[in-house]
Amino acid sequence: MVREQDIALVRSFNRLVTRQVGALTDRHLGRRPLAELRVLFEIGAEDATPRDIRTRLGLDSGYVSRMIGALKRDGLVAADPDPADRRTSRLRVTDAGRAEMRELERLTDDSVGALLDRLSDEQAERLLRAQAEVRRLLAIAMVAVEPEDPASPDARWCLDHYFAELAQRFEAQFDPRRTLPVGRLDVFLVARLTGQPAGCGGLKTLAPGVGELVRMWIDRPHRGLGIGTRLLAALEAEAAARDHHTIRLYTNRALPEAQAMYTRHGYVEIDRYNDDPVATNFFEKRL
Repeated sequence: MVREQDIALVRSFNRLVTRQVGALTDRHLGRRPLAELRVLFEIGAEDATPRDIRTRLGLDSGYVSRMIGALKRDGLVAADPDPADRRTSRLRVTDAGRAEMRELERLTDDSVGALLDRLSDEQAERLLRAQAEVRRLLAIAMVAVEPEDPASPDARWCLDHYFAELAQRFEAQFDPRRTLPVGRLDVFLVARLTGQPAGCGGLKTLAPGVGELVRMWIDRPHRGLGIGTRLLAALEAEAAARDHHTIRLYTNRALPEAQAMYTRHGYVEIDRYNDDPVATNFFEKRL
């Protein structure tokens, strides 16, 4: 049971952090409202659609539209027709927007540096360790992994971005139609951060006692928060509940961070077990 004093402590911490990051000011670091800057950096990290911004930041559609409009009017963001969906647009940061981002990075570095300079070396180290731990624990508390219909809008959003990333990162031109069809899934899971989709993965049965992980993906802005580990554990639990003693998966050499995660969690590389033309690496784990 959560105690009232615990709630009060968290609220006090939130107020201090809100003040420290300048969330209450009209112009963060003397530039623009913090929310607008967050949208600018979200677009700058990877060209995005308005829906991507709404999904990744968990913001209201009208609010996002107003912020995008302000950034466009000031020449920081431009919009082009989305070749994948003519009903929407693809946002990109202009040269002026890139210059604004560089200046904000400089100002932020100066601000953080000044903050750490006020502490002794020992205090600064303690603060950094504490922030890393708070970040990790907050991610655990904010993430939920649940079964989802693969045809739902959130599942489709994840899968569309999964395939788009593969097309961007693979050495040869990637065509989803060339990869093996998934077929019937035992379960499809979506990981959500504060209610918004942040990753996905599916489980299917290859043979009695043998499951296979497919379409495992975490959205780029949310990597490093342990969501992949949570999703992988949930899929392994689903496999165990179906009496699978072994899990297999396949991936591509262009995704070394995915291979590293699987290796960290007990997966070992094995010989090729299917004829998927885009697969280069195959893994297995005994449950």
